[in-house]
Amino acid sequence: MSLLAVDRLDAFYGDFQALFGVGLEVGEGEIVAVIGANGAGKSTFLRSVAGLLAARRDAIVFAGQPIGGAPAHTIVGMGVAMVPEGRKLFPSLSVEENLRIGAYRGRPGPWTLDRVWRLFPRLAERRRVSGTAMSGGEQQMAAIGRALMSNPRLMLCDEISLGLAPVVVRELYAALPGVVAEGCSLLVIEQDIGQALRIADRVYCFQEGRVTLAGRPAELTRERIAAAYFGA
Repeated sequence: MSLLAVDRLDAFYGDFQALFGVGLEVGEGEIVAVIGANGAGKSTFLRSVAGLLAARRDAIVFAGQPIGGAPAHTIVGMGVAMVPEGRKLFPSLSVEENLRIGAYRGRPGPWTLDRVWRLFPRLAERRRVSGTAMSGGEQQMAAIGRALMSNPRLMLCDEISLGLAPVVVRELYAALPGVVAEGCSLLVIEQDIGQALRIADRVYCFQEGRVTLAGRPAELTRERIAAAYFGA
């Protein structure tokens, strides 16, 4: 049984339909990447899974339980955490306080402050600094750490490489296998196709709110990806 199973998911912003019958699965211990151009519906998809947009109840099933349209705090309590685009740290709080907020539901699991410090030693050095007074890469580490503090079974990562230098992106992605090793599956939104193919067990491509391609990286040729990405 898949950890996350999405079936015929539609999503709307008022009268505007952003997703059309999307289907996607994430298995236990998998890294699944979603690629696509701006406006393809990738972030809308994550927002639907995370409980930030209305969805048909049985369109999203997590660990065998339908969660479509459930409140975000309920979904976090079940073991789904989101690393949002743009990090969205609290500027009035220190790095450590931002991390502690992630643990507010009190889910048991391997992720504690000490474990996050070991994953990202730079955060330990800056634990008393304002969350937004750090570099973009350090802020992204803090956003990932905050999500991990909820001890998720599934972590949703929305454009974690956005606006960061390649060396920082490599450092962040190098940390993800350690996250999976602790029992957390990953669903990663990524515009960098090469990075997505390197990290993922399976890849989905979205275009204009629909899935246009799905498969394992080794199965997907450059031509198939280009056709799915651009609609050629």
